Amino acid sequence: MDNAAKHDAIKWAAASAVAVALLATPIAAAAADADAAQALARQNNCFKCHSVDTKKVGPAWKDVAAKYKGNKDAEAKLIKHLTTGPDGHPVIKAKSPDDTKNLVAWILSL
Repeated sequence: MDNAAKHDAIKWAAASAVAVALLATPIAAAAADADAAQALARQNNCFKCHSVDTKKVGPAWKDVAAKYKGNKDAEAKLIKHLTTGPDGHPVIKAKSPDDTKNLVAWILSL
């Protein structure tokens, strides 16, 4: 095998490894834009009742993530919670459903 063929084989192997790693990454963790999620949480005063690490009026988001870890319905349940406002929870105001989905993905990634 000449040097050019070896180089091509190495490039192909590296690209394949990256593709496998991306496919193995959970979508919620990969998709979450933490800065945008936190900005949406600030705009909706979520930090008044929640924090990342400590229970306040509402649960810490790390506790929420732990509660739903491995639950395939977690994203849908949390989106419904944020958009319907059960038990007096305020309804989140977002520009698009994708913004709410990103916030949930970020919470679940904690």
